[in-house]
Amino acid sequence: MRTKSLLALVGTATALLLSATPASAADTVLTVGGPAGDAVAVGDELSASLASGTAANFYSSATGTSGVSCTNSTFTADVTDNPAAPGTATESVKAHTFASCTSNVLGVTGVTSVTVNNLPYTATVSSDNTVTVTPAPGSVIQTTVVLRTLLGSINCVYQAPSITGTASDDDNSINFTSQPFTRVSGSSLCFSTGYFTAKYAPVTDTTQGGATVFVN
Repeated sequence: MRTKSLLALVGTATALLLSATPASAADTVLTVGGPAGDAVAVGDELSASLASGTAANFYSSATGTSGVSCTNSTFTADVTDNPAAPGTATESVKAHTFASCTSNVLGVTGVTSVTVNNLPYTATVSSDNTVTVTPAPGSVIQTTVVLRTLLGSINCVYQAPSITGTASDDDNSINFTSQPFTRVSGSSLCFSTGYFTAKYAPVTDTTQGGATVFVN
């Protein structure tokens, strides 16, 4: 009877320990704190600014250095779905800002603003680390760049059907490289195709105290 009582006691203690330990959240696409951390909850707000020492660039060619460069940029998104991994999490990008921008385009004396239009966008993050940003149905991704010139202010409007980036758990980053935008309006000082490059890191969950976000 004593042996059975001890076994029953051990079993009960084990059950209590297991019930008090949070289940591993490593089976969701997005987690915080580490790959085996807590799940990012639907409704959580994610945010990231440019990686330290980098800039967001809108250049006239995929390999060139002529165009607009911004040393300050931040995006904010709300998580709308975070399924089991492998899978694809979904976010609603509600803000994407640029500041401290300069231009080295001949004839341009300064950059008044860089504004992202037609928000919110949908961003999907897949377990293979692919990040895809798309507009609402019937809309486009659009950015308006306002430049100052010797002849006055000009608006350069660029559009893209979608853009694609890569997430990395090494530094909790999202990296966009030479994503093409087509000019739909603006003078000849607005290059015909703008290539967007930017690295955002670290991506954090502001709802959960700024914990870093991982992709599984």
